[in-house]
This record gives sequence, structure tokens and C-alpha cells, in this order.
Amino acid sequence: GVWGLIGTIPAPLSAFFFPQIFIDNEWHDSVSGKVFPVYDPATGEQICEVQEADKADVDKAVQAARRAFALGSPWRRMDASERGRLLAKLADLVERDSVYLATMESLDCGKPFLTTLFVDLQGTIKTLRYFAGYADKIHGTTIPMDGEYLTFTRHEPIGVCGQIIPARGPCDASGPGWACLSAPPLQAGAGFPPGVVNILPGFGPTAGSAIASHMGIDKVAFTGSTEVGKLIQEAAGRSNLKRVTLELGGKNPNIIFADADMDLAVEQAHQGVFFNAGQCCTAGSRIFVEEPIYEEFVRRSVERAKRRVLGSPSDPTTEQGPQISQEQQARVLELIQSGISEGATLECGGKAHGLKGFYVEPTVFSNVTDDMRIAKEEIFGPVQQIMKFKTLEEVIERANDTDYGLAAAVFTNDINKAMAISTAVQAGTVWINCYNALSTQCPFGGYKMSGNGRELGECGLKEYSEVKTITMRLLAKNS
Repeated sequence: GVWGLIGTIPAPLSAFFFPQIFIDNEWHDSVSGKVFPVYDPATGEQICEVQEADKADVDKAVQAARRAFALGSPWRRMDASERGRLLAKLADLVERDSVYLATMESLDCGKPFLTTLFVDLQGTIKTLRYFAGYADKIHGTTIPMDGEYLTFTRHEPIGVCGQIIPARGPCDASGPGWACLSAPPLQAGAGFPPGVVNILPGFGPTAGSAIASHMGIDKVAFTGSTEVGKLIQEAAGRSNLKRVTLELGGKNPNIIFADADMDLAVEQAHQGVFFNAGQCCTAGSRIFVEEPIYEEFVRRSVERAKRRVLGSPSDPTTEQGPQISQEQQARVLELIQSGISEGATLECGGKAHGLKGFYVEPTVFSNVTDDMRIAKEEIFGPVQQIMKFKTLEEVIERANDTDYGLAAAVFTNDINKAMAISTAVQAGTVWINCYNALSTQCPFGGYKMSGNGRELGECGLKEYSEVKTITMRLLAKNS
């Protein structure tokens, strides 16, 4: 079928490897001359070396971005419709090269190739086209102020934005006229002026810290752990009070009532936690199952987990690839051992898989209690915890008994239960009879320690603007 249309995975072209730092539409070596190795998570073998950016490189990138954002620059003078056209052209280029880009992403991250192609790349293309359409549709309002005045608002670009985000998250800030520090290098080919996009491969304590504390950056967006998110918010406060958007961790509840469609609930719960080897901030790892169906749900979930296919990301039958790194694999295995030692029942999995690469078997725990580490900490791995509940009130209280609040789901055929859960659970996104139903058009973000601000949709776009009120005295006012 689909695989036949694509053919075998192509060998990545040398033109698609970007081992340098990208500033002002040009490739540069790092100021320090440092490089770092990149490994294939499926084999543990080194792929290449990449230039390592640090504070000096961040300074260069910020200077380039500030030139691009300066009053009177080509970027600031460009019509909004033209900026939208450039984003649309970029989407076309990503679509043209999507097989090669998916090949590189799969090699770098260990994701199954087909998932990378049809989820990550298609998501990038749709996001770029969505915000391309929004570029000339950012409207202000007129306000009926008392007195002889005409008052209106306008949304202005916030300035230079540093984005510390996963590669699957495309830059949505360019349409309204922002200047960004991260986005795909195809943006240069799409016609974006120098300095609008600057790419800095590096590490959190060096490049990331420099971005968070830089006085020349007006906003930072970060996707990652809650621990690092706190450090970024602190650095922003200590420097220039730059705006901060944080999309952080989650320990997301998935609530299954006895009247739910069992086949649907089991499969959706499975995909909800095991997608991308569990390395997903929305992973529904805390599964609460109503007592009458608990044993059957556990049995069927274990059967499904045992059927899950682990293998090479290039194999079209592979459902699950490796963890992103050896360190992450070790953390997942350590948390699995904590679940065993604290008394949870290991139903299947629980071990590393294969002789090479960073694989972890699909793992299912039953008889999990809320005080166990596996029920409280974000695992970021293929580990499903299934817990029992008796009443609606009980499960709402337990679902909210967490520091996180990113996402939640409920499976039921009772609309009253569905609405009770969706309005009472403290989460930025709630799904009813589905899981991970995400879309570019919908705002996404968390409550509590899952972050602040929103990504995607109109709400996400507004995170990149300042609202200015302009008031003019009139000689005479008529309604």
C-alpha cells in the first residue's frame, strides 16, 4: 500500500545534513570550534558530528535577528500577505522534501519512518500553511472610549524570539513579522531575509541558558521538562523580563468508565501511552479503570502490549522504536524497577530489548497506587499504569492529585459523565472517547506545573504579540 508508493527509504542526500550553525542565511562553524556527536538511537552508532553553539554564537544570532527586526528592514516593511506567501512556499518545500526530511528525523530520533513522515512532517506542513493564512488576518479593534476620542488597538510583533523546542514543532511566529532563532533551514530557500531564522544546535546549560538570559531576546518559548522550565522562567525574570511560553511535563489521566466501548478504549489507551515509545508529553500513563471492567481491561491491554512490534525505524511493520538516548533508556528502566519494588504488578515487559540500541519493552503495570513513583513521575517511556476506581467523585479527585495539568481523557457513552470529567479535571486539553487528537487549529498548553501560555491556533499566535492601544483626540465625535 503506502509503503509501495514510497518505495525503500532513500539514503539521505549530503545536502540534507546540516552539521553547522545557521546565522544570517549562512552556515558557520561555532566560535569555540567545539563539536558534539550525534548517535542513532536504534543502533547506538555515531551518525555525525555537529557544531556546538554556546553564548558567543547566541550573541551572533541575536545580532542578526535584531538587524532583521529593525525598523525599516526588509522584513519589517514586507506586507503581511507577502510574509504569508513565504510561509506557504516553505510548506511547499517541506512537502517536496518530506521523504528525505523524515528519513533524517527517523535516523536521528529513532522514530518509525512512516510515523515521522505522516505525523511529524504532515503536521509541520499543515502548521506552516495554517499560519501562512493567518499572516494578514491579525486584526485590532476599535473601542468606544468616553469623550472626544477615537481609540483602537493593534497587535505588534513582540520582537526577537528564542525557541527551544522539539524539531517536530515548526516555527509559527514568522507570519506576523517576528524574528526567530529556530526553524527549518529551508526557510532561506523560501526567500526569508537574512537574520529572520537562525539555528543553533547546542545544549541547555550553554546555548539554552544564553538564550533564556539574553538581554536582546524579547521572548523565549520552551518545550521540555518542568525542572528546566523553572530555570528558564527564573533566567527570564533576572534578565529583561522577557515573555515566556512553557510547554512542560505531564502525568496525564485517562479515565475509562464501565459503559465505554471496550475495544476503542483499550486501543486508544494503548496508543495514548505507547506512541513515540512513550516519549510524548501528552502520554496517558495514568489509566483509571472503573472497578467492574478492571480485570478485563488489564487482560486486553496486556494482550495488546505483547502484540506491539518493536524494531528498526526503517521497517514498515515497526510500531515502536528506541528511546532517544541511552540515558533516557536507563531512566525508564530505573522507574520500572521502582514500580516493582513498591509493589505494583508487572504484567508484561519491564526490560531492555535487543542487543543494540536503546529499546525498552512495552510495559504494563496493574495494581498501581497513587503514591508510587510510577504514578507520580513523568516516565517518558513505554510504561502503562492501570489503576482501579469506584466512583465519579473519587476519580476526579485522584486525577487532579498531581502537580501537572497538561492533558486528560475520558471514555464513556454517558454524556453527563463525559461533561463532568471534562469540566472538573485540571488540564489544558481533555479528549472524550479519543486520545491525542491534536490539531494545528486548537490551542495547546497546560495547567499548573505543565507550563504557561498556549501553542498553536489563534491563542498560540497571540503569545507572540504585544497589544498597543492608540487614542486620538477628535474635533467632534459622532456615534
